[in-house]
Amino acid sequence: MDYLKGLNPSQRDAVLQTKGPVMIIAGAGSGKTRVITYRVAHLVQQGVDSFNILVLTFTNKAAREMRERIMYAAGPEAKNIWMGTFHSVFAKILRVEADKIGYPNNFTIYDTDDSKSVLRAIVKEMNLDDKLYNINFVMNRISGSKNNLISWQEYQSNEAIQADDFSSGRGHIGKIYENYSNRCFRAGAMDFDDLLFKTNQLLKENPDVLYKYQNKFKYLMVDEYQDTNFSQYLIVKKLASINENICVVGDDAQSIYAFRGANIQNILNFEKDYPDLKIFKLEQNYRSTQNIVNVANSIISNNKEQLKKSVFSEKEHGDKIKVMRAFSDNEEGKLTAEAIFQERTGKGMKWHDFAILYRTNAQSRSMEEGLRKLNIPYKIYGGLSFYQRKEIKDLIAYFRLTFNPSDEEALKRVINYPKRGIGDTTVDRIIVSAGQNNITPWEAIITPAQYLDSRTANTVSAFAVMIQSFQVITKTLSAYDAALYIAQHSGLLKDLYEDKSVEGLNRYENIQELLNGIKEFSEREDLEEKGLDVFMQDIALLTNDDNDKHKDADTVSLMTIHSSKGLEFPHVHVVGLEENLFPSQMSLNSRSDLEEERRLFYVAVTRAESKLTISYATSRFKFGTLINCEPSRFLDEIDAQYLELDFTAKKAPTGNSFFDDERTAWSSKDTFSKPKAATPASTAKVKTTSILAKAHVPTAGFAPSDTSNLQTGMEVEHERFGFGKVISLEGPKPDIKATIFFKEVGQKQLLLKFAKLRIMG
Repeated sequence: MDYLKGLNPSQRDAVLQTKGPVMIIAGAGSGKTRVITYRVAHLVQQGVDSFNILVLTFTNKAAREMRERIMYAAGPEAKNIWMGTFHSVFAKILRVEADKIGYPNNFTIYDTDDSKSVLRAIVKEMNLDDKLYNINFVMNRISGSKNNLISWQEYQSNEAIQADDFSSGRGHIGKIYENYSNRCFRAGAMDFDDLLFKTNQLLKENPDVLYKYQNKFKYLMVDEYQDTNFSQYLIVKKLASINENICVVGDDAQSIYAFRGANIQNILNFEKDYPDLKIFKLEQNYRSTQNIVNVANSIISNNKEQLKKSVFSEKEHGDKIKVMRAFSDNEEGKLTAEAIFQERTGKGMKWHDFAILYRTNAQSRSMEEGLRKLNIPYKIYGGLSFYQRKEIKDLIAYFRLTFNPSDEEALKRVINYPKRGIGDTTVDRIIVSAGQNNITPWEAIITPAQYLDSRTANTVSAFAVMIQSFQVITKTLSAYDAALYIAQHSGLLKDLYEDKSVEGLNRYENIQELLNGIKEFSEREDLEEKGLDVFMQDIALLTNDDNDKHKDADTVSLMTIHSSKGLEFPHVHVVGLEENLFPSQMSLNSRSDLEEERRLFYVAVTRAESKLTISYATSRFKFGTLINCEPSRFLDEIDAQYLELDFTAKKAPTGNSFFDDERTAWSSKDTFSKPKAATPASTAKVKTTSILAKAHVPTAGFAPSDTSNLQTGMEVEHERFGFGKVISLEGPKPDIKATIFFKEVGQKQLLLKFAKLRIMG
């Protein structure tokens, strides 16, 4: 296969440069996957041993697609390439080397639910307030520490971290982190963050292991490098330090995962790590029309921190980008649904050609209502994964316990399911006894007479014998036969079969679907080892995008913009372009946060192939209160020549005089002016103009005042509306509304609890 044929010059140069450090800056829709695929195929064709190539991705789906393409281009030799997500590749290494850091090779991988369960138990045992020590908060705190390679010992000895915890009233997080780490270690378990944290520990404490993998992986490629965190960055840097044949691919303009620990500086500063770096820019967008690409460029040009590139498209100009204004979030859902219905009917398209993207999951409600009223089929992505369903997690817990009886979370999940007379009190007694004797709960279970009365001990002993029988059969049977045996003899299959309710039948069918998947796994020809333990290692690392069997259904797709990354649709609706929603109110405290929000908008825009529609509402409910909304500042950053404004929506009066007055005010003025023709003498960008374009510059050191004693006649300053005078106050606390006349924008009514006013004088 002539895999170089059809590549543009930039793509070809990137594929052929195989030696030394390389950075490929890949704009949206620029054929990044093709370049990675052909570059790896080229290495194999040039005689590089496929065992010496490591390719790291962020999703299993991306890894599978790349492997299939590489095998097509380079032949079966490519199946030996180490390719997968960071977590799957380093879990594979840890399976081999785990004993060097004190773990069993058959360690369990805890998912989010397992981790939360352990943390919940620890918070309870420490008699801490579970509202103050919210499990999600604590877990994020520990996760962030691990991703920055901060152990529990370093966490407790770091004065700044401790001061931060104590100032928030959560001074025990360090101790929770310690107990959590020790509990996982005793259970022979690692969570997802541990797969990277422990790999760093392994490579740091064992120079011989580091040297082994440095020499094994002579060529490294990292996809989506802008999404790497500090832990991932350090592993990659260590592995590449001898040969320096490292190629990273990414787009700083699509770095949107800072909340997960991703550090955009990894890609921005890559050249500092490798001064002799060769840089290739993939700037031709093959996905979107020229208008869509131009809009994306005008948006991202406002970011200061970026690697400069000039993305262009040679496709048709395409439709202008429609901007729709609605008077409420419900009307926005109605207008969006109507637009999709008309486009689909008029142009003979499929429902799956359309996607609705939003900043927060809560926005899906109004979109769903609009779609349902027109009987438009839709699917919300990011829902419950197949492997997160209770019945699936129950059977998998039996599998986990079979291979790692020290797995405390799996044990607690199934010891009395189906019911076998081992209640919570007995389980608590086992766990407490195990802790007091510094043994695992399993060790207590196999000698129950020491800890329990004779009747209960016999029941617990029977459970232990059953698990031991599973351990024996898994050594002789195929993955499918072993799984079926466990499902039957645990009583789980019978329990589900006897439940004839609709939910019960669905759960039974889900178990059958899992067994079908294991059957397919057992019959795969590309795997040498096909035991149930290997299957377990595989599914422990699956991500949601791998498990959705309905992804090809003809439905409109609804999802957050974060979930849409890597996807593309002919028609895209980006909804909710309002200040404090998009950009998020949380992002307005620093330039770096605001720039990430702008990159998120860039990602949303570049999902569209042929048509893009943007919409916003002038009011929406927040915590049960109707609030007035302003269009997003991002709308002002789009060149007006690419926009088509649709402000014709009409709606009957609401009965809320304030809302109706606001709507009248909005409908009587152009939020965006018509674009002016550019003169030959001017090359400046044509910008939209609105009240946002005349935004007030806050007084130096602006800080909101306590407005609990605000009175009529007082003069105030608002960050965006400027200087004004309070005309009236109405309503009970904490929902007091202030009517204020601002010199720059006229009269506004604001909720004091959200207004952030500075009282003057």
